[in-house]
Amino acid sequence: MIEILKVTNRKGLKQFVTFPFQLYKDCKYWVPPIIKDEMETLDSSKNPVFQNAEADYYLAYKDGKIAGRIAVIINHLEIDELKKRKIRFGWFDVIDDLQVTEALLDIVYETGRKNNLEYAEGPVGFSNMEKAGILTMGYEEMNTMITWYHYPYYAKHFEQLGLEKQATWIEFRLAIPPKAFEKVKKFSRIVRQRYGLSVVRFKNKKEILPYVDEMFGLLNSTYNTLQTFVPVQQYQIDYYKEKYFTFIHPDYITCIKDEHDKLIAFSVVMPSFSKALKKANGKVFPFGWWHIIRAQKKAKTAAFYLIGIDPKYQGKGVTAIVFEEMQQLFNSKGIEIVETNPELKENTAVQLLWKDYSPVQHKERSTFRKEL
Repeated sequence: MIEILKVTNRKGLKQFVTFPFQLYKDCKYWVPPIIKDEMETLDSSKNPVFQNAEADYYLAYKDGKIAGRIAVIINHLEIDELKKRKIRFGWFDVIDDLQVTEALLDIVYETGRKNNLEYAEGPVGFSNMEKAGILTMGYEEMNTMITWYHYPYYAKHFEQLGLEKQATWIEFRLAIPPKAFEKVKKFSRIVRQRYGLSVVRFKNKKEILPYVDEMFGLLNSTYNTLQTFVPVQQYQIDYYKEKYFTFIHPDYITCIKDEHDKLIAFSVVMPSFSKALKKANGKVFPFGWWHIIRAQKKAKTAAFYLIGIDPKYQGKGVTAIVFEEMQQLFNSKGIEIVETNPELKENTAVQLLWKDYSPVQHKERSTFRKEL
């Protein structure tokens, strides 16, 4: 017998957050999140995204044991301003039982119909700044801290239940050469001189914070034509600024400004924390922080998280400056491999950026859609 119960208290939320730790306990590729961070993300009293969104969380029980979970999300900004009449679902995990998957999705469809919405899509988060997509390729690769891992049967369940792929993201592994390509260095110099551009280097985390608002403004203008786009709101920027930017090492942020000191491009990379988070197993204390700090200093792999370029400067070679700066960073840190963040499959302009770095596509993930 399958029973679907709504999470109504903190104990239930803890069970919701920790269910994947049971499901993937024997999987060497699954990278766990920090439990405390997940709890705060899903807490409407702590995450400001709930100013424009609402969510309910459900657990599926089979024979008295937790067998699956799902978050049912309504993003009012998306519906009211972007006119996308969509019910979102995310934080989806399930045992290999098609009936359990069907029961969880039925809750999504029911909620969508009650709110006069037209289709369901997931798995996604509250906005486009969060994890998205069911893994459909790369099951023998560890996920990064900004992506989900899934067993192969997840996508099979969706297809069997009549859902269709909506958006697809691909990820690449890049090989970092021992020194920068001469053509990159030359082009970087030309572009700097032609447009009067300069690189901002940060000595500490405090110096980064005044630039964060402009960074997110560039993200909004860089990606506003993509199908998954939802504008990042100021309250979200303030939240991310406090939660994430204070722990990013200043060496890993590149900012480029024009002759009027206006930010026109930026990139954020980080050492790969996948192995460290695996060892931490969801807990910062007592030893989680040690693994994370060690990874920041010793990792041979990095992850590319964000890049934003003012539309006025796109296609004008600004990426040459970004790559020259990153190359110097990676070589100085002993980093040999970089994983890209998930990129929409149709975003070929971004994919062309990696052509000189022996790119190998090693992962793919998709959201799935169902008409209501």
